Formats: sequence, C-alpha cells, structure tokens
Amino acid sequence: MLNITRLPLGLMGTNSYIITENNKALVVDPGGDFQKLDQLIQEKGVEVIAILLTHAHFDHIGAVDDARQAYQAPVYLHQAEHDWLTDSTLNGSALFQIGEITAEPADYELKPGPLEIGPFTFEVRHTPGHSPGSVSFVFRNQRFTVAGDTLFQRGIGRTDLPGGDREILEDSITTQLFSLRNDMKIYPGHGLPTTVEEEKKENPFFS
Repeated sequence: MLNITRLPLGLMGTNSYIITENNKALVVDPGGDFQKLDQLIQEKGVEVIAILLTHAHFDHIGAVDDARQAYQAPVYLHQAEHDWLTDSTLNGSALFQIGEITAEPADYELKPGPLEIGPFTFEVRHTPGHSPGSVSFVFRNQRFTVAGDTLFQRGIGRTDLPGGDREILEDSITTQLFSLRNDMKIYPGHGLPTTVEEEKKENPFFS
C-alpha cells in the first residue's frame, strides 16, 4: 500500500515527503537535517530509490547530496533549473545570511507527463511561477499531489525570488492544480495539507 509521510526539515521547516510502497521509497525535497530524515528512513526500513525535487530553491535542497550518497539514489529535477543546484545565486541561498547551499547536478530531467520509478506511477505537472522549473507530482489513484511551493493552505508561493512570476504562478494553479478533482489532497512545501476544493473556495488569491 502506498503511503506518504510529511517531515519538516531545515531552518525554514520545509516539508520533505517520504512516499513508500512496500519496501521502496521516494524522497521529495530533502531540505536539510539529513540525520532526521535518515532516522525516519531507517525506522520505516525502506530502500530509497529516487530523490525528487519540486524545485531547486535552497530550502528544498540542503540534504540532497547527503541523501544521494547515503542511498545511492538518483536526483530528478526539471531542466529549467538544471544549473540551480550548483549556483547559490540562482537557488537563493546567496541572498540570505545562511551561507551558500549547493549540490551536485541532478541525474535525471523531469518532464511533464507520466513517470514510473520502481513500483511508483505518477504524473509530473509543470507548475512554474514560484520558480521556472517548479513541478507538482500527481498521484491520481491515491488522490494526493505534492505541489512544492506552488500552492499552500490559503496561500500561494512567493514570486520575489529569481525567476518568480505572479501571473504565471496563478495560471499554473488554475490550469494545473485546480483542474484536478476537488477531493485531491494537496501537500505543500510548507505548512499543512489542504484540498483542491478548499483552495478554490477559501484561498484569498482566488476566491
């Protein structure tokens, strides 16, 4: 049975998600605190077979290399942010007083459409606006979507970092997320989960 676990990590409490099926796991957005992440992986007794990035801002990538090395698992990222992992200016860490955060380049490019990794089958949707390469992972049969910093509970992603665009972001939410079924659960990059229906009705940016 497929399960998802939310684990806030790093200085900004970025949500990392561990998605498990039998004894295999996907790790989404390992933002920091690798020991905390690894402890949960060990407790679950699962094998990490891939690391998926919704986008490459610094608070989502802090433990990428530690996780990649520990689990010998490839990293997936949209091509639009190919250079961001190695460039602290692009990923935003150079803009804050936290020290530069970088990682080795991704191993595979995420493209819109169906993707199968091990026992996991899901859809990648390109949802730019918060950043050019932002994507959302839609697990249609399980009725949940990991949306990164695109859509939050009663909010939307910020657009004042490099590559951000408010108009594009709102279009992504309307066309790529609000087009999903109303009972689709949305797991955001920060904060608590919500649903498509709740955000259509209650999100101040759209209501």
